[in-house]
Amino acid sequence: MTGFRLGCVPGVTPAKWVRIWTERLPRVPLELVQVSAAEAPDLVRRAEVDAVLLRLPIDRTGLHAIPLYVEQTVVVVPKDHLMTAAEEVTVDDLADELMLYPQDDVLDWDRPPGRLIDERPAQTGDAIELVAMGTGLLVVPQSLARLHHRKDLTYRPLTGVPESQVALSWPEDETTELVEHFIGIVRGRTANSTRGPATPKKVAKKPRPTTPQKKPRRRR
Repeated sequence: MTGFRLGCVPGVTPAKWVRIWTERLPRVPLELVQVSAAEAPDLVRRAEVDAVLLRLPIDRTGLHAIPLYVEQTVVVVPKDHLMTAAEEVTVDDLADELMLYPQDDVLDWDRPPGRLIDERPAQTGDAIELVAMGTGLLVVPQSLARLHHRKDLTYRPLTGVPESQVALSWPEDETTELVEHFIGIVRGRTANSTRGPATPKKVAKKPRPTTPQKKPRRRR
């Protein structure tokens, strides 16, 4: 078997699955490839990676996608913001707030909350910098808030808004044995699961044919 190239969008942490892969397939290297949310579907369509961990929704044309888990949505605020007094925030609490809406936003909005700032930052990381400068607040999946952690910022859970769903995606016509192995890992199958890829079975040795022994002749 050759190596397995797994794409991964920012914030998604597949460490547990990579560890299990290494334990089960020590001779097959798994290469993690960091990809942007925008380029992830096309990269796997072009087979530049074997599979990719991304966030839904996506254009599923030519792709399989298995939803894995839902991420908590949070609002990122400066540590001295009044909103930090609350354990969680509602979308109504953001109605009068200036809000940043980066171009690489991954949430499926009908309309983002609050008073949107006209100039949209190119990247979530740029928006985080602007939050630290006091320009506005930012809504993201919790994993992205952790990825861009800063000592002068914090976040609070946000209710009443879309949530991000992480999924494993691969080409419809390229469900290889290695992809099947990784599907089994993310679905929690054991190494001996009958639903996993087939493993060669030991062939029992056939017993050697025995030669019938001749009966001794009686002496007359």
